[in-house]
Amino acid sequence: MPRRKPGTLLPLESEILEAALGAQRDGHHTFHGFALAQTMREQRGSSSLTGHGTLYKALGRLEEFGLLTSEWEDADAAEGRPRRRLYELTQRGAQVAARAAAERAAQPVTRIAPGLA
Repeated sequence: MPRRKPGTLLPLESEILEAALGAQRDGHHTFHGFALAQTMREQRGSSSLTGHGTLYKALGRLEEFGLLTSEWEDADAAEGRPRRRLYELTQRGAQVAARAAAERAAQPVTRIAPGLA
């Protein structure tokens, strides 16, 4: 598998940052991985996620790059669920996400030729 160029993001990483930026704009400054995966599939039709392991590895890389921060949320005994890791976009992460979204919006849309659809 080819190595990535320094300073570049994988498509999944860009998609995660854009979804996190959207959540932040909607007033949700922290998020957990499962909810992010649901949002990406429902709102964005994401096909980048092949499994939750893929998502959590990408979240870890984004944290290493300084684009996200995370901390463990306390378990909620009343709900009977385990602790979750809560992620938050850093200021730098929000800038990178906004740039990635602008670049994606500027890309020409590939159209299917008439009669092939």
